[in-house]
Amino acid sequence: MVDNKIIHLDMDCFYAAIEMREHPELAGKPLAVGGSSERRGVLTTCNYEARRYGVRSAMPTYLALQQCPELIVLPVRFDLYRKESGKIREIFTRWTTVIEPLSLDEAYLDVSGSEADGASVAAAIRRAIFSETGLTASAGISINKLLAKIASDWNKPNGQFEITREDIPAFMRHLPVRRLWGIGDVSDEKLERLGIRTCGELQNLSRIELHQHFGKWGLELYDLCRGIDSRDVEPHRERKSLSVERTFTQNLPTLAACEAKLEELHAELLSELESRKGARKPVHKLFIKLKFADFSQTTAERTGHEPRLENYLSLLEEAYQRHEESVRLMGIGVRYEPEASVKQMELFF
Repeated sequence: MVDNKIIHLDMDCFYAAIEMREHPELAGKPLAVGGSSERRGVLTTCNYEARRYGVRSAMPTYLALQQCPELIVLPVRFDLYRKESGKIREIFTRWTTVIEPLSLDEAYLDVSGSEADGASVAAAIRRAIFSETGLTASAGISINKLLAKIASDWNKPNGQFEITREDIPAFMRHLPVRRLWGIGDVSDEKLERLGIRTCGELQNLSRIELHQHFGKWGLELYDLCRGIDSRDVEPHRERKSLSVERTFTQNLPTLAACEAKLEELHAELLSELESRKGARKPVHKLFIKLKFADFSQTTAERTGHEPRLENYLSLLEEAYQRHEESVRLMGIGVRYEPEASVKQMELFF
């Protein structure tokens, strides 16, 4: 049997690492990137010095500053991060064209076509990234995406870990179930109530028992807890939507206030669409999302091909009238025509 050679490569605290490189005077200091507003800001990422204080990604800024009063919070600079991500992806292509980006800072690579072993390829890629960008990356290497993703977190930061086929039975036996793809707080709590904390304990349940407890997802769990994953690395994953959103420093108390902010978001959305003009797909729907002061949320959408401001204003009015609270978050975006539908349409023209 010839195994695939799959690498999951994950940049180490990517945004924060770029900012530390750009600001060498901040070396050794706790640093985060995200919203600087103490009331509403949320951290996008933070460096390892900040993590020692309990600071983490997605933490509200005010809470992070309580944990670490010395924390330095810098604003997000997506243009810079996209530029660095482009350099890193170009480095990937020197070893393989089978690349599945997951975000700006992580990707799956299938290097099965390389004569070198996966661990050697991963090490070479990490060396090239550091040499050319000054940034570090961690990598996981295995025979499938599930195991490569788990492995990339094993020796962070700036390390790598390989799970060979021979390693899988013993490795999975002791692996906490929380490490499995798709296991969140709810599933983890349910498994703990069943007395299951490791994949080895989960392997004691039959397919029928797992289906009884988790429905169709239980059948997938049967394979996952054994390290089985048949998903391919997909170089051209279909993008289903594009959106921008903002959490406001102060709630928007009226429809007029929302409309004023909508104009800013609309300009940002058009800029994002323009930056992807070369790979642009037909728009199928327009949508708007509102989160209110009580944290309830609503989405309004309709079929439409033109992301004009007047179309979003109409959606905003529809969504706003569903609740009597002020608005704390607004997002707008487009949903793309599914690729299968686009191909079908092309047959008729």
